[in-house]
Amino acid sequence: MAGVLGIYAFEEIWNVSRFLYYGLVAIQTRGEEVSVLSVGDQYTKAEGLPDNLDISGLKGHCGIGGVFTKDEGFYFDEGISILYDGSIDVEGLAAQIKSGKKVEDCLSELDGAYALLILKDNVMYAARDPYGIRPLCIGGIGFDMAVISSESSTLDVIGAEYSRDIKPGEVVVVDQFYIESVENSVKPSAHCAFEFVYFSRPDSQVFGKSVHTIRKLIGETLEYHKADAVIGVPETAIPFAMAYANKNNIPVDLGFVRTGRPTRTAIKPTQLERMIGVQLKLNPVRTAVAGKRVVLIDDSVVRGTTMRNTVSLLRRRGAKEVHVRIASPKLIAPCPYGVEVPTKDELIAADNTEEEIARIIGADSFSYLKVDQLKALIGLPVCTGCMTGEYPIEVPEYPTSMTGKCPAEVLL
Repeated sequence: MAGVLGIYAFEEIWNVSRFLYYGLVAIQTRGEEVSVLSVGDQYTKAEGLPDNLDISGLKGHCGIGGVFTKDEGFYFDEGISILYDGSIDVEGLAAQIKSGKKVEDCLSELDGAYALLILKDNVMYAARDPYGIRPLCIGGIGFDMAVISSESSTLDVIGAEYSRDIKPGEVVVVDQFYIESVENSVKPSAHCAFEFVYFSRPDSQVFGKSVHTIRKLIGETLEYHKADAVIGVPETAIPFAMAYANKNNIPVDLGFVRTGRPTRTAIKPTQLERMIGVQLKLNPVRTAVAGKRVVLIDDSVVRGTTMRNTVSLLRRRGAKEVHVRIASPKLIAPCPYGVEVPTKDELIAADNTEEEIARIIGADSFSYLKVDQLKALIGLPVCTGCMTGEYPIEVPEYPTSMTGKCPAEVLL
């Protein structure tokens, strides 16, 4: 999983590095382990969030940046910068470009699932795979800059206006004097359903739909249970909880207080970090749950260990009953398109019923949203491979030893 951002100022007097930095802060929830930024022929990389990037030496009127959940998804070498959200053979793509082949032609032949940006010779290229699995949109700041991002909320944050989504199979070329669109072959659309459940910010529009609107609809659809309070796990599940409470006339309450900065525990690389993250972000408010029947809503359950800990926290603060409602279908299979879903034998839903999961996590009841419900609420052709084990395209396992290539001599 990743977030990518590109900015091209048409006048060379501009320095886009600060715009890129603020834009990366806006999409940092898409990747909290590695941040990278390329402006002109200069590069910088940092572990963790964009705050850790040193951009003091970056100057130029065009650049690209990204945030990543692991140390791959980017390539910087010999004047070529490539950033992508998805799964591609980045070494093969770079080799083709270095051979002198037109970038547009290289992208028209690229296999995999991706939303990507390339910067080469002060020309920026943006592309989506023919199935449109990963989101990518384009907008601008007046007539001064073109802005391309994984999410529309990034454009809002830096003062840009959203224009449209880049189409599946489309390549957009941004030069100092023009913006060109090259449309390649298109396959049956298979947009990532999890963008609406978890990945995207609620103030974003992805695949032409409002994320917040879809999350409200999901919350209203979750299975009802009589309760005294509805609580959402911060931050993603809050819209689900509010919609559930409004639909069923149950008070929604502040169930947890966060310690420290926001963090997304589901995308932390190790179980220990995920558990520590839960303790930091989820300190229950005793008066909100003590002696009450609580409906606890979260966006997803992967291994179940985090949810078991959360239910236990509510019990220790005096909750009389805890009924868990999950705003996504069960996850039963890995994602081959660049999202770090564990192997099947680690997924709690792969071999357990809802009743068994309730017992495992210590809840009084447990219920998922159903796949057909999610598809109907989104109203678009979506990829639900992690929920069904059925994938729209086959993606080979690309070598990871060379991904994330960033020569030390060009790092700032």
